[in-house]
Amino acid sequence: MKKIILLSLVVLLSSCATKKFKEKWLEKQAPETFKARFETTQGNFDIEAVREWSPNGVDRLYQLIKNEYYQDVAIFRVVPNFVAQFGIHNDTLINNAWQKRGIKDEPVTEKNAKMTISFARGGVNTRSNQIFINLKDNYRLDKLAYSGVTGFPVIAKVIKGEENVMKFYDGYGDKLGRKQGEIAKGGNAYLKENYPKVDYIIKAYILK
Repeated sequence: MKKIILLSLVVLLSSCATKKFKEKWLEKQAPETFKARFETTQGNFDIEAVREWSPNGVDRLYQLIKNEYYQDVAIFRVVPNFVAQFGIHNDTLINNAWQKRGIKDEPVTEKNAKMTISFARGGVNTRSNQIFINLKDNYRLDKLAYSGVTGFPVIAKVIKGEENVMKFYDGYGDKLGRKQGEIAKGGNAYLKENYPKVDYIIKAYILK
């Protein structure tokens, strides 16, 4: 009986995961350029992505937005005069599904100027679901080498709503950048209990 119950639970979890993530989503190629809107707790900002800058990166960004990944997602790491980072999903199944499917690395072709957007990464082929907005010109990120990779390829830029991006709460500094494991495990409930001033992406969608 215990084995049957355990098997049923595994099947149920697999079914839930399938509904929340599908491998075929990763086959979708982005247009050469596209615009998207991010609605946040501080107001909207719009971005424009250019596939030529980083084809693999822009494809992944398009896949994430198109499949409604950035909903109720915390802007957990806002370091003053540096970056605003987000992408850890409140749902652990969804977060893990995307995070484990890193994309191939690419060279940096555009500078990490103020209001440009790049994927965060921690090693070879680890760009997956977390992105950051440069809050100033961070040109050193173009050539920063560590863990077998060099630089952070730019995938998009903020074209409207910069003033709202600059409002994201930055009082926690880089503290939450070192607590990503806790955030991934506890989700937004953990953040709201312990770090109530964090801002959030309410939803993101492609603009026609």
